[in-house]
Amino acid sequence: MAKFRTPKGTRLGGRAKGTPNKVTATLKDMILQALSDAGGASYLVEQSHENPAAFMALIGRVLPLQVKEGGDDPRMPAADVIHELHPN
Repeated sequence: MAKFRTPKGTRLGGRAKGTPNKVTATLKDMILQALSDAGGASYLVEQSHENPAAFMALIGRVLPLQVKEGGDDPRMPAADVIHELHPN
């Protein structure tokens, strides 16, 4: 008997490409709700001054997502955000 073979790269099951994981979506919603409860943008500004290393780590995690959304010069949004928070 011959075995059935699928072409390389063919998917036969699992979640469709681009479908978010339910746990990840739920966790993201919880984090955003906690941020809102803590004061939203004003809380983040406060944290940028009190914990600059942690805040910059957060920026580093978020910016790659923003760069994918568009813009000719991906460096400009980061520079603008940093300058607004620390206008030295």
